[in-house]
Amino acid sequence: MTHEVIALAQALIQRESVTPEDAGCQSMMNERLKALGFNIESLFFTDTLNTWARKGNQSPHFCFAGHTDVVPTGPAQNWQHPPFSGLIEDGLLHGRGAADMKGSLAAMLVATERFVAKNPDHKGSISFLITSDEEGPFINGTTKVIDTLEARGEKIDMCLVGEPSSRDVLGDVVKNGRRGSLTGFLKVKGVQGHVAYPHLAQNPIHLAAPAITELSQTVWDNGNEFFPATSFQVSNINGGTGAGNVIPGELEVQFNFRFSTEVTHQQLQERVNAILQTHDLNYELSWIVNGLPFITEHGPLVDATVNAIKSVTGLTTNLETTGGTSDGRFIAQTGAKVIELGPRNATIHKVDECVSTDDLIALADIYEQILEQLLT
Repeated sequence: MTHEVIALAQALIQRESVTPEDAGCQSMMNERLKALGFNIESLFFTDTLNTWARKGNQSPHFCFAGHTDVVPTGPAQNWQHPPFSGLIEDGLLHGRGAADMKGSLAAMLVATERFVAKNPDHKGSISFLITSDEEGPFINGTTKVIDTLEARGEKIDMCLVGEPSSRDVLGDVVKNGRRGSLTGFLKVKGVQGHVAYPHLAQNPIHLAAPAITELSQTVWDNGNEFFPATSFQVSNINGGTGAGNVIPGELEVQFNFRFSTEVTHQQLQERVNAILQTHDLNYELSWIVNGLPFITEHGPLVDATVNAIKSVTGLTTNLETTGGTSDGRFIAQTGAKVIELGPRNATIHKVDECVSTDDLIALADIYEQILEQLLT
């Protein structure tokens, strides 16, 4: 017989839930959560289905968070197996979302079913916060659910996000924080003209180049024990009409900061403006704060997670804050302690995404032990 975790993961993978579609994944999970005594709320915002499911109303309040949406597959013919088949071969479960993160969702649900069966009178509360908008614009998903909870004074104490945190083997890395992300959109204005008559024009590329160089070479901070130094990267740059004999009238530059807790996004914005102003540029600048940095230090959640990984796998895990952002950033801003723990991330967003079936089975064991340590 197929293991219960793998069977559920297969069923979720077989639903083509490309962002923002959920394709019935949440209703499948909700039926099983309702049978455990969870109160189910389906929260739909614009184009995104979200689930808030909670059992109990006491502290400590532990939340499993994740997403049912997946990134597009690209041409299906490029895959070794159909991307929504959920096929198992040589101990690997194949399909879009296998690692990111339908496998984690299956492990969370099965772990909760086992825990509740063994501990029907457990202390505290367990909840699930599930969205179908994590891989997309992330404006109608977790952040809107958190706004709803905050408006009615409902607080999460501890949260485990099932993002694929592991690098080489299951449990070798737990994310106990994330860097902030700040994107800038810079428009530098010049005067368009003929390349043969540069004295009649102002080339915004030439004007902006020294400022961009200074921004790229600036030391914004030195990081700390949890975070590497803040980094600045130009991600897009565009200027010109496409003709080789025209000096452009405008230059557009998009850049991003991944920043530590040593600096605020307001401080970064102020320093960028100061640098641009010293170069006497005619410019416009707008910003998007994609997420603020957070850190969860050693305490009940981190300790329970480290102990559970050690018990199941024998590994001593590493706590890291590297990588991109996740929906954990929205939850952490409420004061909740947040970590991320999931399977290996080697194939996420790639053709032939897959996950070890043994890893998913072990992940459910780890999740169950975390619940045991925190809520019994």
